This record gives sequence, C-alpha cells and structure tokens, in this order.
Amino acid sequence: MTRYRVLLADDHALFREGLSGIIALQPDMEVAGEANDGLEAVVKAEALRPDLVLMDVQMPALDGIGAARQIRDKLPNAIIVMLTVRDDDEKLFDALKSGAQGYLLKDIQSKEMLAMLRGALRGEAALSPRMAGRVLGEFRRMGARLPASDVIEDESLMDLTKRELETLTLAARGASDKEIADELTISIHTVKSHMRNILSKLHVNTRREAAKVARSKGLL
Repeated sequence: MTRYRVLLADDHALFREGLSGIIALQPDMEVAGEANDGLEAVVKAEALRPDLVLMDVQMPALDGIGAARQIRDKLPNAIIVMLTVRDDDEKLFDALKSGAQGYLLKDIQSKEMLAMLRGALRGEAALSPRMAGRVLGEFRRMGARLPASDVIEDESLMDLTKRELETLTLAARGASDKEIADELTISIHTVKSHMRNILSKLHVNTRREAAKVARSKGLL
C-alpha cells in the first residue's frame, strides 16, 4: 500500500498536534514534518518533498496562500490543501488561484477531512460543501458573461469542457504543463488530468496529435 507523506503547517501547536495524531493513525498516510509558519512550510516542503501539504491559511511570517504559491513553484506535483476557520470567499478563490487543490473549514469532522484528503491525492477537489457551492456559483456567473462566440460547434470538440479546450489550446502553442498550470491557475496534477481526458475524447495518443486536431479545427 502506498503511504503518502504529509507536511502539516499551522501556527497553533495544539491543533497541529491533533492533526498529526489523526494522520499518524492512517494506514496510507504518515506525517513527514511540521511547520509553525508559512516560511518554515516552504523550507520544509522543499527539503522533505511531501505528497500532501495540509496548511492553515492564516499564519505569521508568510500566510498559507503565499506559501502555497512558493511550494507549487518548487514542487509542482505536491498536493496542497488549505485549512481555515473563516468562511471567506476572497481567501477561497485566492487559495485556488495559488494552486491549492482544496479548501476546508476547521470545523470539519476528521472522517470527512480524511476522505477529502484522499480525494485530493486522487486529483479531486477537496472542498467543504459550502465552499464547493460558492465555486459553482462563481462558474455560473462567469458562464453567464461568456460571449456567444465561445460556444463550440465542431462535433469532434463538443465533448471537451471549456477548461479542457483552454488546456488544449495552450498545449498546442507549445506550453509546458507548468506554463499551462500557471496560465490557468490550476495545479500540474489537474493539467495532466485534463490532458488525459483530451487524448481520450479526441481518440489520439499524444499531445502532438491533439495539437494537430486543435490546429485543424481553428483553435490557433
């Protein structure tokens, strides 16, 4: 069984100790290290190279969002999940833009948190229900503002989501996974997931073949 290495970052020692105890009891997880603030989290992430960083949003020296940006730059494959006591839309979207895979409120039950963390490690978004509802609401508002020209009429591209089309367009221009992640403010893990979906939906085997499809359909 794979054991995922987890870095915990929170400036409240008692809360961090509680998290450490919960993680240590899991057969598929282990605590790789702990950090007291955002700067220490960045340093330890680079040194320990964890699979998952579970990090408080509000921390001294460097907050969790700033730390997430730096960790993502240094460790693009690490999964970052933010914890917070505040139900704050601005922090939610800032965290997601920084590359976080999840955003959980600290009043979550341990069983639900562990399920969310395992989902994040599988490439899923780890969002508390209230947070997920707000993200969906924002996407609906964004969709309502899209011009009619954004509608895809070509049948071979109909199955692609808007985000997959954006990923394909950037890939066809020669962008690397990291460049695509930075441009779309998503994680590299999500980029790879989009590319797998694109190859499957377009019935091609390589990014180069997918890029040819993009060019032939006028995406460039």
